[in-house]
Amino acid sequence: MAVLGNPDMLTRKIKLCHINAHITCRLCDGYLIDATTVTECLHTFCRSCLVKYLEENNTCPTCRIVIHQSHPLQYIGHDRTMQDIVYKLVPGLQEAEIKKQRDFYQKLGMEVPGDIKGDLCNMKTHLDQRNGDTKTEETVHKEPGEEKPEEDNDYHRSDEQVSICLECNSSKLRGLKRKWIRCSAQATVLHLKKFIAKKLNLTSFNELDILCNEEILGKDHTLKFVVVTRWRFKKSPLLLHYRPKMDLL
Repeated sequence: MAVLGNPDMLTRKIKLCHINAHITCRLCDGYLIDATTVTECLHTFCRSCLVKYLEENNTCPTCRIVIHQSHPLQYIGHDRTMQDIVYKLVPGLQEAEIKKQRDFYQKLGMEVPGDIKGDLCNMKTHLDQRNGDTKTEETVHKEPGEEKPEEDNDYHRSDEQVSICLECNSSKLRGLKRKWIRCSAQATVLHLKKFIAKKLNLTSFNELDILCNEEILGKDHTLKFVVVTRWRFKKSPLLLHYRPKMDLL
């Protein structure tokens, strides 16, 4: 078969083994899952591996730079771009990880969180589109103008949710009228800062600190990460306090 166009312009194929060093976790030697990057040096690891490591250490596992003397967990953040790259490069990895998480919850008799259900639906849609199966039989045979009435309309988000109580512990700020909120587990501390600043008519969200168990939270921490690392064995809701930054007191 003849090759059309300039052969030099053809895409170069690279074996996965040649880039494994860039998409694997140094701590477990497996492919990155829930990729998390150290903000100080930009080295990336599996979140669970890194959190466990930092329970007894405060340095990067790769370059040994000190992340923070006392609170290294505040200086790591979820790296969604890296995780997307890993899932695209490694065939079947995302499907296997979602199945493993689903089986874990089912084995414990717990309801599968909404974000995992959403990933399963998105994965199925992606596979259907890749196989060319974008229309269901019902859609194909439906008459023009015929609309199927929606049943059991549910306008709530399908991802995992976190219940939060936001308390003010400073006389310099007023409390929120509605301190009980419920939001996505993927929301970050930065989102909460912006929410509080807007409700209190503050000039900047950078004027706030948010604390859990009297410990200042990093702005890039997701609420799911906060629950897992600081509220794991406590009852809902997650109790957070806000106050002016220490340098403003």
